[in-house]
Amino acid sequence: MFNFYNPTPPADEYQARSIDSVWLPYTQMEHPPISLHIEKASGVTLYPRNAPPLIDAISSWWCVIHGYNHPVLNQAIIQQLPLFSHVMLGGLIHEPVITLANTLANITPGHLKHVFFSDSGSIGVEVAIKMAVQYWRNQGQNRPKLAYLMGGYHGDTTGAMAVCDPIEGMHRLFAPLLPPHIGLQRPPAWGSEGSIIHAYLNGIEEQLSMHAPELAGVIVEPICQCASGFYLYDPMVLKGIAEICTRHSLLLIADEVATGFGRLGPLFACELAGVTPDIMVLGKGMTGGYVGLAATIATPAIFKGFYGGAEEALMHGPTFMGNALACAVANASIQQCLEPDYGLKIQRIESQLMPLHELNQWSWIESVRVMGAMGAITFAHDIDSTQIQEYAISKGVWLRPIGRVVYTAPASVIMPEELGKVIGVLMDIGEKGVGGG
Repeated sequence: MFNFYNPTPPADEYQARSIDSVWLPYTQMEHPPISLHIEKASGVTLYPRNAPPLIDAISSWWCVIHGYNHPVLNQAIIQQLPLFSHVMLGGLIHEPVITLANTLANITPGHLKHVFFSDSGSIGVEVAIKMAVQYWRNQGQNRPKLAYLMGGYHGDTTGAMAVCDPIEGMHRLFAPLLPPHIGLQRPPAWGSEGSIIHAYLNGIEEQLSMHAPELAGVIVEPICQCASGFYLYDPMVLKGIAEICTRHSLLLIADEVATGFGRLGPLFACELAGVTPDIMVLGKGMTGGYVGLAATIATPAIFKGFYGGAEEALMHGPTFMGNALACAVANASIQQCLEPDYGLKIQRIESQLMPLHELNQWSWIESVRVMGAMGAITFAHDIDSTQIQEYAISKGVWLRPIGRVVYTAPASVIMPEELGKVIGVLMDIGEKGVGGG
């Protein structure tokens, strides 16, 4: 039996008790899989209890962008902790949140200047949706809907689910709960011919023109739809959508929760298209994966749209918004992103991942994509994710496939030999048909 005075039970008892108590995400809990118990982590290496070390090839759902146990990020937490961990951002303010807001205003594209903080990427999207709808309400216009791209993912909360792909996404079960929005055709894949892109944008303009009076704006994942398997589309598509939004007085919301802070190469994916959105959402890598934090950033035009009486103020206020510990570590994380060698690390990862394209020779491989610190392999048929994970673990690598996609999105600090090991596992999976290939 578990003893509160001796809180470390035997490994088998601990495993059974923990799985019984913890409700895991996206997991059938009647017969849950064994979860590796991580005792420590450093760099890109996870150290499970009673198991060999693993190279984390996906940086904990892409957020641990500087690796685990980073000394600079650790120190930022240590320095802030004895001062205070949190104060409400209602009537009170503090230096870490001021510094972070100013930094984000300086490094994001164009005239994105005003930062509203929340706890996670999903909530950041919720704020963006409310911000867009209330902006138009404050102007005396009722525009309760948004347009979104099919294939996209923006989070698991109710408002965010409503602008995710209702067919291919993870939220079909909740369709009766969700308010209806306008789904736009998925963009043509990266490398499509100009004529295809032109025809696609003509269709999007026709659809947006038809619905413009009821639309607050358009929400997109710039260039890469990450949770749907790192699907890449051409920057000219994003540029075209931005121009259409301008012509029809629609706000452009860029969800850079997953693509921000260098995942695709530049600091923000919007830069690949030379686009400045009206609203941008950031999260994941902003704190280097240390603490949950998101930011919804707006232009001065949007910000001033909330001037007026009490009812014109933005009606949102998370309890832990602007948490001092989160802001302190975010400031340290962003400074790491601004170091001269950070971009070089991303370029090195991209160059080393390029041989994954050799897998295109196999008939069971649908496509291979590499950009920045990301490499993805899409199979032409269903795969056995559990078998793939078990194989990768046997080789000392931690992977978690998405649907038919096996991918890597490593931390920037991964060493060439570590990444080489990851690539070797991915090549094996593709060439040998591990998991049904």
